[in-house]
Amino acid sequence: MKRKSRLSRLETLLEARQGAVLPLPPRLARLYGRMRMPPRSRPHVFSNFVTSLDGVVSLAEKGHASGADISGFNAEDRMVMGLLRALADAVVVGSGTLGADRRHVWTAEEICPELAGEYRALRRALGKTTPPLNVVVSGKAALDLSLPIFSSGKTPTMIVTTFSGIKRLRNAPPTVAIAALRSRSGGRSPAIAASAIVNAVRKVHAANWILVEGGPRLLGDFYAEGMLNEQFLTLAPQIAGREAGDRRMSLVMGKAFAPRHPLWGRLTDMRRGDSHLFMRYAFAPSK
Repeated sequence: MKRKSRLSRLETLLEARQGAVLPLPPRLARLYGRMRMPPRSRPHVFSNFVTSLDGVVSLAEKGHASGADISGFNAEDRMVMGLLRALADAVVVGSGTLGADRRHVWTAEEICPELAGEYRALRRALGKTTPPLNVVVSGKAALDLSLPIFSSGKTPTMIVTTFSGIKRLRNAPPTVAIAALRSRSGGRSPAIAASAIVNAVRKVHAANWILVEGGPRLLGDFYAEGMLNEQFLTLAPQIAGREAGDRRMSLVMGKAFAPRHPLWGRLTDMRRGDSHLFMRYAFAPSK
């Protein structure tokens, strides 16, 4: 297993030209370079994933289901994850992502504590006075409410569920916001429309920059509805492999677009850290 714990400066191969340059603190600016984002006056939904060379984003094995095994616990990948969380007003995850890292809280400091001071300084410079709202999407709401994301008080938290799922949340802490939305389908995993998730979040939190960290099925819903503006993608230099019928996941699951309705992105930014590539793709919003 490749592990890289020491942070190194990323080499800029292609730099985004649209949007305003953000006021990154000096150390973060040295490590990442210039970062641009669109105006904060309108909603902007972006996602961040790490994938292997052969397209695997999760090994789907107990103790090895998170992106850390895909990146090789890469320090620069953690730095970029922290940067995007520091920018976000809200971070959206599915119950499967929560289950893969049950003790986690989706803040910049949690993923890259070495740069905690820089991330806090960036949020202050952007006028953000609290950590990003952590949003857990779960149709059935079969959630352990004692987990840190709900009980630690480290970040404001929201659960987005269905009208049937809300029945399981009677004992949720009063600090956790809850939104019950209509399910698009019944069955084993009732789905909630991505647009409805964004609208529910924006009703309870001033969230224009919304970061989606998965999982692949939730991300597929956002792509299917044309709700995703940008994809940040780390390409890790490993071959994970697959066996017939295994549960290893790719970036998008549960949706098929090509060949009838392929989704094409535009590469706007690319940086290199050793053999890892950090890419940024823009996608046309839904009409």
